[in-house]
Formats: sequence, structure tokens, C-alpha cells
Amino acid sequence: MNTLVNKFDAIEKLIYEEGIHIEAVDMHPELDVMLVILNTKAVLHRRISAYKLLATADKAALLTYEINTNGTGIHWPLIDEDLSLKGFLRDELLSVVKKDTLAA
Repeated sequence: MNTLVNKFDAIEKLIYEEGIHIEAVDMHPELDVMLVILNTKAVLHRRISAYKLLATADKAALLTYEINTNGTGIHWPLIDEDLSLKGFLRDELLSVVKKDTLAA
């Protein structure tokens, strides 16, 4: 049994059962920060530099994005980059687990 696949399935199940979706994105290239705002009022902080194509894009390309119709992804048409809510939540979970591990 591949537990990695099961973890992703659990995140996807959470997204759809709870109706979680991206409501807005706030890009701050000068601060290397992307804020992903969810309908739950949660705000996910991400470093733009953590994503290869975003890290090398100019400000105009970074500010030109589309949230897909069901709010489960973001597309940057000028650099052909797509990031998913599932990936953001996976990264958030990993950061929480790593923090707890370091504190123990």
C-alpha cells in the first residue's frame, strides 16, 4: 500500500467534503510573499521563491493570474504555471508537522 497516495487522497477528500476553496491571492514580489486566502478565512503564506517558475518571473507575470472556477488552483498564463490548493494544504501540513517535530 502506498501511504503517500493515501495522504493526498485524504487532503483532496477534505477539500471537497468541507467545500474549501481559494477565494483570493495577494502577491508581494518585493517581499517574496504570496498569500493564498481561503473561504474558511485561513491565510496560507508561501514564499514566491519556493516555486521555480514564479521565482524567475517578472512582477507583471506574477500579478497576472487566474483562480480556476472551483477555486482549487491558480494559473499564471504568462509563465504557464499552475499551483493547486491540494499542494498548498499538503505544504501547510508538512510545515506544521516539521515544527512540532523540532519542538519535541
